[in-house]
Amino acid sequence: MGYSSDDERLIGEAFAQLMSSCAKVCKNDYDKDLIERAFFLAKEAHEGVRRRSGEPYILHPLAVARIVVDEIGLGVKSVVAALLHDVVEDTDYTVEDIESRFGAKIALMVDGLTKMSGVFKTSASEQAENFRKVLLTLSDDVRVILIKIADRLHNMRTLGSMPPHKQMKITSETIYLFAPLAYRLGLYAIKSELEDLTLKYRFPEDYRQIESKIRETEAGRTRFIEKFNAPIIQKLKENGIDFEISGRVKSVYSIWSKMQRKHVSFEEIYDIFAIRIVFKPSPLIPEKSQCWHIYSLVTDIYKPKPDRIRDWVNIPKANGYEALHSTVMGPDGVWAEVQIRSERMEEIAERGFAAHWKYKAGTLSKEEGEFDRWMKQVREALNSPTADAVEFLDNFKLSLYTSEIVVFTPKGDSRTLPQGATALDFAYDIHSKIGNSAMGAKINHKIESIFAPVGSGDQIEIITSRNVTPRPDWLEHVITTKAKQSIVNFLKKDKLNNIANGIVLFEARLKDFGVTPSARVFRKVLPAYECATKDEFYSKLGAGIVKLDDLGKVLRENSANKILKFWTLQIPNPFRFLGGEGKKDKHVLPDDPSDPEAPQFVIAPCCNPIPGDEVVGYKNPDTHKVDVHKKSCNELIKLAAQHGNNLTPVTWSSHKAMSYLTVMELRGIDRIGILMELSQVITGELNTNIRELHIQSHDGIFEGRISLYVKNKTDLKMIIEKVGKIKGVEKAIRVENTKE
Repeated sequence: MGYSSDDERLIGEAFAQLMSSCAKVCKNDYDKDLIERAFFLAKEAHEGVRRRSGEPYILHPLAVARIVVDEIGLGVKSVVAALLHDVVEDTDYTVEDIESRFGAKIALMVDGLTKMSGVFKTSASEQAENFRKVLLTLSDDVRVILIKIADRLHNMRTLGSMPPHKQMKITSETIYLFAPLAYRLGLYAIKSELEDLTLKYRFPEDYRQIESKIRETEAGRTRFIEKFNAPIIQKLKENGIDFEISGRVKSVYSIWSKMQRKHVSFEEIYDIFAIRIVFKPSPLIPEKSQCWHIYSLVTDIYKPKPDRIRDWVNIPKANGYEALHSTVMGPDGVWAEVQIRSERMEEIAERGFAAHWKYKAGTLSKEEGEFDRWMKQVREALNSPTADAVEFLDNFKLSLYTSEIVVFTPKGDSRTLPQGATALDFAYDIHSKIGNSAMGAKINHKIESIFAPVGSGDQIEIITSRNVTPRPDWLEHVITTKAKQSIVNFLKKDKLNNIANGIVLFEARLKDFGVTPSARVFRKVLPAYECATKDEFYSKLGAGIVKLDDLGKVLRENSANKILKFWTLQIPNPFRFLGGEGKKDKHVLPDDPSDPEAPQFVIAPCCNPIPGDEVVGYKNPDTHKVDVHKKSCNELIKLAAQHGNNLTPVTWSSHKAMSYLTVMELRGIDRIGILMELSQVITGELNTNIRELHIQSHDGIFEGRISLYVKNKTDLKMIIEKVGKIKGVEKAIRVENTKE
């Protein structure tokens, strides 16, 4: 099946647009010919293939290539690789074919963009393996990552044609890895669009409401910006500065995140926009000096907030971002952020990596910048061996959003570490052997714990001992990829011994109670000791992390699964998930979840869903059960990014008039009798059973949590509203993550 006349018209228009965009990067006829040859090969290779939207597939690589040149600013080779990025994966062409026609460099880029295929173990994550292969290309050519981001951006722009479970998988990958990657590579516009599109498909109603309110407040915002800018414009012109000034609204996702984080409404977000001043620098005066000169002119008009100055001119971000930010008191008592950048800084902010290297190549400076140092650290991390792709991905992600500090060795050599690093991170940065034997540190000549945080400018000396070896809890005190991988690699050697010891210890303790190991026992024991699998439990027990002092109490308690008697879910056949084929028969959770023939469902403790919450099922490859998460659960986002094929839709079908555990957080002004009033309202007026109540008072303020049983989400909302009206209560919210 070839292309129809309509197809040819659409393809021709898209190719003409691409060539128009490429005019600025094609240096000669050879460059133009290279792009044309890549296009015709991709067109022939994808002939007869259509996207889910119905359009010819070739339109996708054409769109990706345009993003590469227009929005990222890459050159001819990157455009060619973008056009060919799916050819090897989806057709009979090989990497060798690409190399023979377009050269080794382009072939290497296409190979990096080609997804991993083959058979993976049940416990392995194909997605994580794919990510790892792409990320490993950072060691050779960062352009592969940039093309991959362009590919993801176009997929997100056309996500509406995909079914809901695919949308969940793709948006989770995007927010978990691709948006942070775009941020780290300086692609702020793309990062913001990826985040906005993720929100649009995950929480469409929230997105629509915020977008609507942004439009509704536009007129008032425009008037304020004009009033705010007028004296600044006059002042800058008087000083002979060539500039452009504009007001930029925060992204929908940024506003939504702040609303979620601070539990406030749209109307309570005051920094929705920022004023940006972009100036054309004078060649005779350093850019830094000009930034500070403009800052002084602005603060002559509006008083700055002392704690809100961000100097990324003298200390650029790790992704190369440079600017001077300050929050000032504007007209009518409204705080406003002012961003000051040169034209060069503006292009780096918009184009990230590509602009960074463009300007670096245009100077004689050999100085290693923040971005270069980050790339060096990333390459070191990528070259570290690890068997677990998921672990690799988690560790890599740690390096994405962090700012950096500079510390010193006893001899005065500098080392760059992420903000929040500890002395132990520093030890592993020096050498893994030093890290594995670290027992303490001298920070600025003062003895400190090896877990002590370090700050920029600190001088650090590591104290080692032959008797010290890494412990599992060390992982909680390091944030660098190198440290985590080194600790994990060491611990893996002891894991089998720990499991064997744990089995012996557990069976011996069970004998004391006249109990033998069984599925019923583990349904009680695993959640009680916060373990997902038997191996994890045995390993922690053998390593001494888990103690069995309260085992008798745990065994006497009813299994956590019993709560599942009180609700019903509908789910496709849990053994034929959405990544596979076949008819999806509906299965309803039986009243007796202990039935060995019945699918096993577990309420995820990270988010504790209740009837009325939007939920998603995840087939846990370790437990072979279906974990039920809230759609908004952060842990689900991580799981979907790593094991998207294990997702399955779950809906509340019906539920008995029973109750489900949830947690409410309270804060307010303390007064005599407030605790009694809280109890009266919850248990008396609302007839709700309180399981636990933890309230503490200090300096006239009370705060705490109440664990209570509710029938559904509507029930909980009513309780929160009633409690919120009690005199002195300033905050009453649901705790989304009960493990906090």
